[in-house]
Amino acid sequence: MKFKHLDMDSLSNDQIVDSKLIISKYMDYVLENDGYPKSVYKFCKNVEIEEKDFYSFFSSLESLDKGIWTAFYETTIDVMYKNDEYLSFSNREKMLTFFFTFFELLTLNRSYVLFALKRYDVPFENLKQLKGLRRHVKKFASELIKEGNDEKQFKIIKNSETVYSEGAWLQFLFLLKFWQEDESIAFEKTDIAIEKSVNTIFDLFDNTPLTNVLDFGKFLWKEKMNWN
Repeated sequence: MKFKHLDMDSLSNDQIVDSKLIISKYMDYVLENDGYPKSVYKFCKNVEIEEKDFYSFFSSLESLDKGIWTAFYETTIDVMYKNDEYLSFSNREKMLTFFFTFFELLTLNRSYVLFALKRYDVPFENLKQLKGLRRHVKKFASELIKEGNDEKQFKIIKNSETVYSEGAWLQFLFLLKFWQEDESIAFEKTDIAIEKSVNTIFDLFDNTPLTNVLDFGKFLWKEKMNWN
């Protein structure tokens, strides 16, 4: 799917060059050519934009790869805040809303996302494009944990923002892998996995404070069999 679906708005033919237009053209290029451009020059020449316009928004093709995931995140946040009821949601509901919205966005752009996540034979190399997204997701989760801690009277029952923000990232990676392999109609199994994982983890927040992110990871994978 084209990036224009990501923000739910169509791109007009006379639209000036901006980051969204560049991302849209880049995603189309990758899918239509079954591969990535070799240079900024070749990409810009192929899609008929000026190099100077490209460099106004991205420093390299690698930064564009990362920028696509950041755009997914930013659009997710924009969509959530357009819901007038969002601010009144509990932290659990906010996290559910985030994951549901984010993966709906990925589904709209599934062809590109699957291609991008299988770009290299080494899985670690494919995760490098998620570097900026990781920072955003951890910040989002950290803010939710901070809000929850502010409501708790005793320090001993407060959760570690560091541990749980990193845990939220592990949860995202688990859901991303689940979504990649999901063959259910309308990816309904992914929706179930999101709901069950978020609810299980918030129950964990409330009842079992963790001191090590490794414990969080072990818990997440232990519960995996119950979510399938």
